[in-house]
Amino acid sequence: MISNFKSLFLMFLVCQAVFGQTKSDQWHLYANSRENYYGVAMANGQIGIVTDDTPLKTKEILLNGVYDGSPENGISRIVRGIEFLNLHLIINNQEIKSNNIDNWSQVVSMKEGTSTTSFTFKDFASINYTILANRAVPYSAMAIVEITPNKDIEIAANNYMVVPDELKDAKSQFRVLKDNQYLMPVFGTTAKTLTGKYTVSASTTFLFDGQSEALKKTGNEVGFSKKLVKGKKYRFAIAGGICTSKDITDPLNESERQPIYALQQGIDNLLNRHKEAWAELWNTGDIQIEGDLDAQQRVRFALYNLYSYIRPETRQSVAPMGLSSQGYNGHIFWDSELWMYPTLLALQPDMAKSCLDYRSDRLQKAKQKATIYGYKGAMYPWESDDTGEEATPTWALTGIFEQHITADVSIAFWNYYAYTQDKSWLKKEWSVLKETADFWVSRVVKNQDGSYSVLNVVGADEYAQHVDDNAFTNASAIESLKNTIKAATILNEPIDPKWVAVSEKLVIHTENGITQNYKGYKGQIIKQADVNLLAYPLHIITDKAQIEKDLEYYTEKIDKKDGPAMASGVLSVLYARLGDKEKAYSYFVKSYLPNSRPPFGVFSESANSNNPYFATGAGAMLQAVIYGFGGVEQTDNGLKYNKGLLPKKWKSLKIIGLGMDNKTITIE
Repeated sequence: MISNFKSLFLMFLVCQAVFGQTKSDQWHLYANSRENYYGVAMANGQIGIVTDDTPLKTKEILLNGVYDGSPENGISRIVRGIEFLNLHLIINNQEIKSNNIDNWSQVVSMKEGTSTTSFTFKDFASINYTILANRAVPYSAMAIVEITPNKDIEIAANNYMVVPDELKDAKSQFRVLKDNQYLMPVFGTTAKTLTGKYTVSASTTFLFDGQSEALKKTGNEVGFSKKLVKGKKYRFAIAGGICTSKDITDPLNESERQPIYALQQGIDNLLNRHKEAWAELWNTGDIQIEGDLDAQQRVRFALYNLYSYIRPETRQSVAPMGLSSQGYNGHIFWDSELWMYPTLLALQPDMAKSCLDYRSDRLQKAKQKATIYGYKGAMYPWESDDTGEEATPTWALTGIFEQHITADVSIAFWNYYAYTQDKSWLKKEWSVLKETADFWVSRVVKNQDGSYSVLNVVGADEYAQHVDDNAFTNASAIESLKNTIKAATILNEPIDPKWVAVSEKLVIHTENGITQNYKGYKGQIIKQADVNLLAYPLHIITDKAQIEKDLEYYTEKIDKKDGPAMASGVLSVLYARLGDKEKAYSYFVKSYLPNSRPPFGVFSESANSNNPYFATGAGAMLQAVIYGFGGVEQTDNGLKYNKGLLPKKWKSLKIIGLGMDNKTITIE
């Protein structure tokens, strides 16, 4: 363990040097190097705008819950939207480009959900460019530009839109609308998704402090020109929105209303509403660590990203990469229920409920999938899109055989009831619990000794395919069945005797005192935690000695090279609960540090991958803090607050907004 600490410390020093985080504080992440740049999603749960190191440009825009076929194999994929905030800026007839600026820096404000890029252009001017996806106005976004001239200059600023390859039939227009004395210039682009399934429309206008400038269309750009005086700061903004026919019947006209609304609101009003919406989130759910700035930044950044990727009451869930990329096609996996949902449930239950609404809306499709494979009840897809049908690529066996997802969904539903004690909600969602329980009793086979098995599955350890009695699959099925029985008792619903029989006699194999990953397991390397999940987040293994044995055995079996980030997070929780401060902290650091990418420390899935931002890993790391160090425990009667455990480096840990009464706990 000492050598492990040394390697982590060295890695920490290297990361700090590479990231160039010279001025960062607990709310801001600064970068002054563009080398190996990985951007951050400025997202509001509806749209995600990924930052770029190129001045006045975004990398891409992701549209939550909007899917169309990919050209490679027709499998659904989250849609990239029209990039509508980009700007060409010319000063004294010289265009600002990526290679002709100096003093580049970028700061992400987690508190306010903004990204600001600063640079100088020759001896002409200093420029700041701030982008945000408005948290208060979900389909809108804004880019604010501040220019401080070093001499008298003339600028030409032109907004241009980038249509990604997967959109087709793009058409642009610029028109000046008029209502009495109000002139409303609107620039827009409309396109179709690849198969024509949806229409996507983005519209913008310019906002000014004081007198408006006349806008002019030149080619595919719209902008203005103006003379600026030395030393006098000048500010303007590009404001607008993006809408699709998935959510809105007439996306073109609604997208045009976004810049028209912005014109009447003004820069500061829009910016303040956005900041207030973020302030409300932080006031109702935050984690404060004293004595360890790096840990504070990482934890806040993880929370920032989780909060960015979802909105309450949208009936949407969170994909592994959130709204930061098209990774995993933007599909919804167990990542949502098992890894991200527990943090959202603890701190932002309305966001957590949205994840459940997403599953509830697709129950009929889950029932259809069960029927397709000859089972009863509801069988949730391993990868889910807007349809609720199986969206896993056909070559991946996980789509048919990784079936613990059905139990993961059911457990998340029960945990929401346990958290809220809301019986009317439980009654409304009873069918999810019942139908998933019916699936498991139709899926098992009865053994000669009266026990039950689940044959031919892929478990959480995806390296082991076509195995029998995978530990996590069986244990999650047991827990979901027991939860369904509890719910039936509360609601006075009939209890199927098969639920009871299977929950009591579904096999979990042991050998030489170790819980077996699956029947016949011989110590092979595993992809990620599987057996260890039976102790947390499941409640199947509760004996401390057994938990310790399984930890000691499986921590050496997890793939250290390519294993995903989540395992270290859950191991940290378990060691914290066992009171082992050193190992808990070591695995906490391991849950993020090897996976951090410059310049801001965005999460990648594994130490050897470059696919940030991996929200799943962030969820696991946050569980280490809340349910490990924080001593918080999910029980059938709501959250329980145990003593907790403070790493040596930390002076205090404060978790704000826990439970239905928004409790604050402090560990010192």
